Order: sequence, then structure tokens, then C-alpha cells
Amino acid sequence: MRVLHYKPTMKAEEGGVVKAVFDMCVLTSSEEIEVGLVTYNTELVRENIPHPAANHIYLHGVNLPHASTRLLSRKDLIELSRTIGMYDVVHLHTMWTPSNSQVIRLCRKLGKPYLLTVHGMLDDWCMAQRRIKKCIYLKTWGKKLLQEACIVHCTADSELSQASRWFPMEKGVSIPLPLNTEPYRDLPGPGLAWKAMPNIDRNRPVILFVSRLHPKKGLERLIDASALLHQRSVNHQLVIAGTGDERYESILKRRADSKDIKEHTMFVGFVAGRTKISLYQTAEVLVVPTEQENFGFVFFESLAAGTPVVTTRGADTWPEILASGAGDIVDATPHAIADAIEKILIDPKAARQRGSEGREWTLQYCNPSRVRQEYERLYRRCLEAKP
Repeated sequence: MRVLHYKPTMKAEEGGVVKAVFDMCVLTSSEEIEVGLVTYNTELVRENIPHPAANHIYLHGVNLPHASTRLLSRKDLIELSRTIGMYDVVHLHTMWTPSNSQVIRLCRKLGKPYLLTVHGMLDDWCMAQRRIKKCIYLKTWGKKLLQEACIVHCTADSELSQASRWFPMEKGVSIPLPLNTEPYRDLPGPGLAWKAMPNIDRNRPVILFVSRLHPKKGLERLIDASALLHQRSVNHQLVIAGTGDERYESILKRRADSKDIKEHTMFVGFVAGRTKISLYQTAEVLVVPTEQENFGFVFFESLAAGTPVVTTRGADTWPEILASGAGDIVDATPHAIADAIEKILIDPKAARQRGSEGREWTLQYCNPSRVRQEYERLYRRCLEAKP
């Protein structure tokens, strides 16, 4: 079986969708399934594919969609039509990619089935943002995108219950995103992060935030919670890892300054690879008090590194995080966040025990073999359906 993914851009800084697509390609590629990826960033992707998977992943270049229309050129569509013709199933990603409408027309013409992973974009919170524009889209091109899909893939039961308001329930499937757990089986220890980020105080407990710097992530509430903890004389430092809009980052830094915690708040930028795993290990707790998060790779990465998690019901995977035994789900208020963090910091031995249990649970829940089998069944179900 041959499966073709379509994702026009694949820059890691774009966030979780890029990681999800990359990990799907790597996880599902095998002797039984050849995987293709259509993207502009072929070289960027190629240099990151691990060797065994590289034998079964084929990259197909495409020019960036037009800046204004975000649609592919006629020349690209001709080449893409040839590429789709070589595959059995097409896997599309995200709701609001305009060129997806062009791809489904080619699928219809060529008689190829496709499935769509919505990546949390039909969650209630997401649909409340620019709602009129999105509803118009869902009554036009978006309606066809959902109706003609063999399967609409969600990554958590909570996401499926929200998203299925916009498509027939029988189309919906909930399967977790793949997480490559191999790098977490032999943890590097905190030394890599300390070396890369020498401003982190090795003798002061770390509250860690890892994610894109975006208003929905709740960083203002976390900064306020940190200020409350300092008022309570709870010793700690706040380490914020991620990038985003420069103006927004400046707002966050001014907020930390206004709360008199600038000295104990560090913005360390984008962190990846083994250094990122090491950074999780420097922390007593990962805190992302988000308003909306789809799968939330950072939660499971942190758990796999043995670091407890604090988040909100804005994360679609909050039931799974809670089930790990190392996750606390709190109200999205500074006081509730501060209370949960303080409970962890005042009993580090109990926190370490919870972290160890959460790590064991995560390595089982995200076991690549189990998740791979679920995706294989998903593709075969799509292949058996008539487009």
C-alpha cells in the first residue's frame, strides 16, 4: 500500500502539525506501507528522516502556494496529479489549507480515497475565533472537504466529540498522534540543557513552559502564577522555551518585569532534539495553561522524560494526561495554577515518584508498534471505502 501526505510547508517552528505529519510518515513507513510527502521543504525534511525510515519515504517537491490565494499553480497541479496517481490513499492535514480543495478535486478525478486529519481546528475554542469566516468556509469548500473524506481523523476522544458537530459522526475516528519514544528510553540527563542555557540556576527549582508563544497558550496566567508563588516565598525560576511574534514576546517580558519577577524568568527561545529532552529533565514541572491544545506533544514528551505536567481542560488530551498519574488538570486561573505548582514543589520526592509512574505509562501508551497498527488499519479502511 502507498500513502501520500500533503502538507505545503514543513518548518518545525510552525508547531505541532509539522511534527505530527513528520512523525506519521516515519512511524507508518515500512515494507508494507510506502509513504510519500508532498511539500515545499523537501531538503529540510530529508535531512531529519532517520535512516531505516528513509528507505520507505519518498519526497515530492511542490512550489509554495501563491501568497495571496494560497493556491497551487496550474503547473504544480499537473505534476501533483501524476504524483497522486502513483499512490493508493491521500492523507490531508488541517482544515484551513486552501490548496486542499485543489487536491480533493484531483483525488475525485483520479478515483483516489483521502482522509483528513483536522489537528484540533474544529474544536469549540478554535471555531469561536473568526467564527463567521470559518462557518462560511464550512458551508462551501470546507463542506466538500469533510463530506468527501473517507475518514475524518481526530487525535483524542475529546476532540472528536467537539469536531463531529461539523461532519457525520460515522466518519470520525480517534487515534493518538505518533510519538517517537525511542529518544526517551535513554534519557540524556539535565547536563545538555545546563550547558546550552547557562543562565538556568542549577540550585533553583524550574517551572518550565515549552510551546509556541501565542496568546491562547496562557503564558500571562503562568507569569501571574509565578508572581503569586514568589509572594508566597516559594523558591523557583520560570523557564520559557519557544518562539512566536516578537511583539507578543515583548508584552510577556514587560509583564514579567511589572510583576517583579524578571530576574527569575528566562526566555530561552526554540529548543529541539536531545537538548529539549534534557530541558524537560531540568524541570520539576511542565506548565502549559492553554485555552486550546489539540494533542499537545509537549505534554507527552515531558511525561516520557519523567517530568509531571500541569495544564487545563483546554487540552484535548486532558483525560489521557490525567490517566498518566503525573498530570494535574486545573482551572485556567493564576491562583489555581500556582496552587498546583506549589503542591509539586513542596514535596519533590512525591513529584519524582509521580514522574516515574507517568513516564512508564507514557512509554506504553505511545508505544510505536501499537500506534502503527492503528494507522495501518485506518489506511486500509480508507482504501476499502469507495471515493
